Amino acid sequence: MQYWLFKSEPNTWSWEQQLARGAAGEEWDGVRNYQARNNMRQMKLGDLGFFYHSLKQKAIVGIVEVCAEAHPDSTTDDARWECVDVRAVRSLPEPVTLEMCKQDPRLAEMVLVNNSRLSVQPVRPAEWQVVCALAGMS
Repeated sequence: MQYWLFKSEPNTWSWEQQLARGAAGEEWDGVRNYQARNNMRQMKLGDLGFFYHSLKQKAIVGIVEVCAEAHPDSTTDDARWECVDVRAVRSLPEPVTLEMCKQDPRLAEMVLVNNSRLSVQPVRPAEWQVVCALAGMS
């Protein structure tokens, strides 16, 4: 299993909207960055990801699961762009802010800390565990 982080602006697609999609999940569409697209191409069914609210909140608020591997993005006719589908697994007991991640030395190498603009990014297993602990899940 691999771990990921998916960033979304709450006014575009919020955690509450993701939760409302239930087991059907939702296409993680609209990504127009090659590195983020390539990350999605590496994803497998069952991989887990953090759901991150960008802009004002700047916090990890939930966990999603990849429920469909990379396929053409339905929001464009351009064959270069693909996406995965994700479904909500659970809300975090406590949001984990970007500032909390930056202040924790165990997360110094985390992509979110060093390249917070990348919309879909990998998360190392040790980083996953630290964030889950910060969220009150351990």
